[in-house]
Amino acid sequence: MNEFTLGVVSSLLATVLTLAGGWIFSMRSRQWPVALLSRLTGLGVRRVISRQRLASSELTDELTRARWVRVLAGRGNELTRDGFAAVWESASRRMEFVQVLLPDADLGPDSWLSRREEEMRRVDLGFSSGLLAEQVRVNAAYVREVARHRENVSLRFYDLPNVHRVIVTDHVAYLTIYQQAEHGRNSPCIVARSPGLMYDYALILFGTAWDHGRPAE
Repeated sequence: MNEFTLGVVSSLLATVLTLAGGWIFSMRSRQWPVALLSRLTGLGVRRVISRQRLASSELTDELTRARWVRVLAGRGNELTRDGFAAVWESASRRMEFVQVLLPDADLGPDSWLSRREEEMRRVDLGFSSGLLAEQVRVNAAYVREVARHRENVSLRFYDLPNVHRVIVTDHVAYLTIYQQAEHGRNSPCIVARSPGLMYDYALILFGTAWDHGRPAE
């Protein structure tokens, strides 16, 4: 009987330890220290997502609820995808404004966009010379067409280091820190809530680039 009881207790203990270990090392639980430190310091960081692409579904939900949206992108592919469909549809109804910043693709080989392209060509054989600039032009043409039908949508171009993507709404900011040898979609993304220092920082990053950006024709 004692051996049977000991076996049951051992099995239960092993199960508890396994579950506890899984919880401790799970993605969700690892975010608790980040959230706690953020609350104590006023940073406002909700969590850090290891890859930008993992935040896509969450971002879509936030964009659906947003009253305004500001986007600073390194290429802008996501602007043409389903995740942003709600933004363009809402722009004709309740959306106050949508501001989009894309790299200036017409500055030639000395631009920051060209430098980013050189970085990507080292790790992605599909990046032929001029491909990144062409992709930016296509995405800019898409936003221009939307802006023709939505007066609260505006587009500008920047020539600044291509080192991050910023998407800010009236509630939340998504700040992706680009890695030199990695696509933006695989780079870490910080999610920051308003109010908070990191949210304000994302607004400053966007505002500075916007004020010095070249308006689209």
